Amino acid sequence: MSSASEDHKQFADFARRLAEAARRETLPRFRAGAAVVNKAGAEFDPVTDADREAERVIADMVARAYPDHSFIGEEFGERIGAAPFRWIVDPVDGTRAFVCGAATWTTLVALERDGAPVLGIIDQPYTDEYWIGVDGDAQFTRAGKTIEARTSGLADISKARISTTDPRTDIYLKGEEADAFARLAAATRIARFSLDAYAYGLLAIGELDIVAETSLQVYDYAALRPVVEGAGGVVSNWRGDPVGTDDRGEVLAAATPELHRAAVEILSLRR
Repeated sequence: MSSASEDHKQFADFARRLAEAARRETLPRFRAGAAVVNKAGAEFDPVTDADREAERVIADMVARAYPDHSFIGEEFGERIGAAPFRWIVDPVDGTRAFVCGAATWTTLVALERDGAPVLGIIDQPYTDEYWIGVDGDAQFTRAGKTIEARTSGLADISKARISTTDPRTDIYLKGEEADAFARLAAATRIARFSLDAYAYGLLAIGELDIVAETSLQVYDYAALRPVVEGAGGVVSNWRGDPVGTDDRGEVLAAATPELHRAAVEILSLRR
C-alpha cells in the first residue's frame, strides 16, 4: 500500500470519528422540538443548534488533530491552514428535513488534498447508516454491517429513478434549469423529491439512478463525489464538466457513464 493510501486510511478513520461526534450533537435534538432560526432574511434558510453544535465539535477536533489543515463548514465559515489538506463539513445537510422530523438529513464530511477529493462520508444517524468513499472505493454500513457500495449499473434512462431536492420553480430550480430538469424527469420512470444528500447515498447502493441539483455550495457536494464515484457512478455539473466549475452550483450524479451521457444530453438542450 502506498504512503498516500496509508495517509488516506488514517484520515478516513478520523473522518468517521468526526461523524460519530456529530451524531452525539444531532441525534438528541432530532424530533425533540429543536429551536429553528432563519439565517437568510426574506428567503427561509433554517439553522438549529444541531447544525451549529455539530460543526463546533467537528471544527475543534480537526483543529486539535491537524492544526495546519484548512477547514470550511456551512455555519461558521473557513479557516485557512498551511497544509495542502482542507476539511469540508455540512453538519446537517437537509435542515428542512431535520425540522420536519424526516430522517433524510445527513452529516457530510469531506477531505481535499490540493483541491482534489480524497474522501467523503455521508452519515445518517437516525437510521444508523453511513457511506464512505476513499481511494476509489465506497462502502455502506447499516447497524454495524458493512458491504461494498455499488450503483445499480442501469444504462437505460427510461427505466431510471431520479431525485432532486425541490422541484418548485424559483426555489432551487430557476427558469431554464426548471425546464431542463422537467425534461430529464419526464425521460425517467420514477421521480422522488426532498432527499438532499441522502439521495446520493441511495444512488451509491443502487436504490436511485440519477440525482440532479443546482444552487449547491462546496460543503453540499464535496463529500458526494468520492462516495458516488467509488460506487461506480459518475459526478459532474449539468454540462458534464467538473463540479464547481460553473456559477450555478450544479451537480449531476448518475449510476453509469451511459446514463450520465443521456442525462447531460437532455439537460444541455436548455442552452
